[in-house]
Amino acid sequence: EVQLQASGGGLVQAGGSLRLSCAYSGFSFEDYAIGWFRQVPGKEREGVSCMLSRGGTTRYGYSVKGRFTISSDYVRNMVYLQMNDLKPEDTAVYYCAMTGQNHPPIQCLNEYDYRGQGTLVTVSS
Repeated sequence: EVQLQASGGGLVQAGGSLRLSCAYSGFSFEDYAIGWFRQVPGKEREGVSCMLSRGGTTRYGYSVKGRFTISSDYVRNMVYLQMNDLKPEDTAVYYCAMTGQNHPPIQCLNEYDYRGQGTLVTVSS
């Protein structure tokens, strides 16, 4: 059973940093992509960042490029999202997701096949 659990959200002031964690199980990272989406109620979801296989190609959404960094620890089955220079517009529920079962892994910034429960990030101005 595929499982993804995001954690690490919270309240932070603009300019601050947070690190989100994603614990995954039930599949081999080698065959898929893992990444992060975010969503604000009433708005479309947005692909934030994703990574193809272990330490492989990374992709970032335009709005977070240069501020966010995705990384992985395949020994612990964890993926992280380091978020720096946070802005109020980064406020959203962040979801950890896996791509590669029904969609090609390369589409990990646009599509996902499994998604875990989200973690709320609130950035105050």
